[in-house]
Amino acid sequence: MSDEKIKLRVTSTGQALDVVVFSKRPEVITVVLGEGVHSVRCSLTPTRNGLAYAGSAMGREIVYERSQAQVRADIERLDPRLKDPRRR
Repeated sequence: MSDEKIKLRVTSTGQALDVVVFSKRPEVITVVLGEGVHSVRCSLTPTRNGLAYAGSAMGREIVYERSQAQVRADIERLDPRLKDPRRR
């Protein structure tokens, strides 16, 4: 099983980071920065206009530049059973 990785941008430096996704829902994306003992979890929440996800880790603002609709489509594409949880 391979870990899902996404690319984030650090707003202060413009640097791009590849991070591992811990959990992904349209309301919040939890990512893990770093590896091993020094790893840090960060929660990314949608911005007011819903066009990106933003969060803060170690005093730096990080941004995932995908909209809520795009993330929802990614989740449904990866596991179509999650589209309608009441249906069996």
